[in-house]
Amino acid sequence: MSEQEKNNDESNGSNGSNNNSGAGNNAEKGQDQQFGLQKVYLKDTSFETPNSPEIFTEEWKPAVNVELGTSGKLLSENVHEIVLTVTVTAKLDEKVAYLAEVHQAGVFTMSGFNDDERAHMQGSYCPNILFPYAREAVSDLIGKGGFPQLLLAPVNFDALMAQGQQQLQEQQATAASASTTTEDVVH
Repeated sequence: MSEQEKNNDESNGSNGSNNNSGAGNNAEKGQDQQFGLQKVYLKDTSFETPNSPEIFTEEWKPAVNVELGTSGKLLSENVHEIVLTVTVTAKLDEKVAYLAEVHQAGVFTMSGFNDDERAHMQGSYCPNILFPYAREAVSDLIGKGGFPQLLLAPVNFDALMAQGQQQLQEQQATAASASTTTEDVVH
């Protein structure tokens, strides 16, 4: 073992010391943080073709709308179920060609994260893990429904989460100003 490897082993030893200035607390905190994927499963699925078989005779130039949602619940201490919902609606003119919905779920263990970090894990990191499974399930449903394959584009869940937080803050600000205006009128 070289001298450098010995020094690295000593600095990464059980005493928790770290030679990086200012990084000791982060390294120890990182060791306390644990994340794991226990299970991925298809929780619910739905496929509707309300205008079939007539829809198959029309020229296929659909307007496709994709909606995404996430939800989660605590199953036990540090064990969370996260569900990614993907809803795809395809229309020809005003007629619905198909509606496909997939609830792709996973059981994740998360410990050692503060509330903000856990919210980020649940709202962005976990959905990123689940999305490829949901994309495959949606594509499979649509293909088995007799329609051309639909490949969903990758999703930036970090951006979606930030957008959702911004909308929530705007709604809270609007509600607060409406409350203030109501109080001014009452007094």
